[in-house]
Amino acid sequence: MYRSKIESLVAWKNSTRRKPLILNGARQVGKTWLLREFGERYYDSVAYINLDNNETAKRLFDLDFDIERIINGLELLSGIKIMPGNTIIVLDEIQECPKALASLKYFYETAPDYHVAVAGSLLGVAKHAGTSYPVGKVQTIDLHPLTFSEFVRASASSSLADALDRADLTSLEPFHAKLIDLLKHYLVIGGMPEVVQSYVDEGNVLAVRKIQKQILRDYEGDFSKHAPYNLTPRLLEIFNIIPAELAKENKKFIFKMIRTGARAAEYESALLWLEDAGVVRRVHRVSAAKMPLKAYAEREAFKLYLSDVGLLGAQADLAPEVILEGDRLFTEFKGAMAEQFALQELVATGYKPLYYKKDKPSREVDYILDLGHQLLPLEIKSGKGSSGKSLAEFVEENSISRAFKLTTQTLHIRRTSAIDYVPLYLCSKVKEISELTKREAG
Repeated sequence: MYRSKIESLVAWKNSTRRKPLILNGARQVGKTWLLREFGERYYDSVAYINLDNNETAKRLFDLDFDIERIINGLELLSGIKIMPGNTIIVLDEIQECPKALASLKYFYETAPDYHVAVAGSLLGVAKHAGTSYPVGKVQTIDLHPLTFSEFVRASASSSLADALDRADLTSLEPFHAKLIDLLKHYLVIGGMPEVVQSYVDEGNVLAVRKIQKQILRDYEGDFSKHAPYNLTPRLLEIFNIIPAELAKENKKFIFKMIRTGARAAEYESALLWLEDAGVVRRVHRVSAAKMPLKAYAEREAFKLYLSDVGLLGAQADLAPEVILEGDRLFTEFKGAMAEQFALQELVATGYKPLYYKKDKPSREVDYILDLGHQLLPLEIKSGKGSSGKSLAEFVEENSISRAFKLTTQTLHIRRTSAIDYVPLYLCSKVKEISELTKREAG
């Protein structure tokens, strides 16, 4: 299974300014597999140590941060002779050993020739919990669920995935119907590696739900195991209310949906914990189309999504058979499945989308990207509905030079004034398409 982040790992290996690497990501997004696969392909040997329930390994870091002594211990534990530059040291589940995490600072300062990479599921939580996090002494790479392109590569066609990666519109146009069918499957299956592998191996969409349900249970188990005791009930309340919140016409997260009288202040710590764990994504509202956009983000107004569209469907008990029912998948939860898909594609590409909403006059845009030199509004057009009037008025009122309507109906790019109509499955390529259409117009 190809993961595009392996290219980032290769760049890290070859960098003259290399620091110890932290591969960050939510539980079960494939961090361990990717590091081991990378090590096997690009190093002579891999010294792999899992710190979960490994008291011997943990004691290795308890005494001091003498790197030579630690290296000797890691050799004994892994059975691998560690050679600088030729061996990669992989420390897995590093959140279970805070002193191992702290040791990365000393690897950087006193032994930079050693290639050290670590993985953990709750490193964001550790960073905000006062752990000795080696700020400035490490490089961080975030790993997300498989993107749609990676899913297509794993389940259908490498050449089709290559065309998606290149945003090769001419090559993709004849395969639009096939890509829409693959997109429907992706909305049900999602991008969790174990789930995708099950589908690739067995071709059974119904079977993936059992795996997704287990992942959701594992997430809830993490709440009880790792979160402060007083936070656990609130974590569960927020986590389990997400489908109901997204099913509203106005998807702004309302705490009173959890229980009568619930207030934001009671749940902020729980929300931050879920975000740090990579379990949920918060998209804040802006009501001003100005740059830098994040300066206008409204802290208390946001929409809340999961990290994976397949997990969202499983959490909501959405029947996988809806793949066969026309555009129903794209309109479920008031279009939230399509919005969830677009969000995780954009986040995996490195964007930090916000959404726009203004009451007088009434305007709403699903996502806005700040590209530095321009704002790029995106509307998710689910199925055959949505006239897009709000987007057109927003574009005119704010002198926006380019906007996108992402739709399942469009076979190819077509333009109406400043608005480009683009297939939903190309949402991660909006910047490249914007530059292409700008050149063509010029």
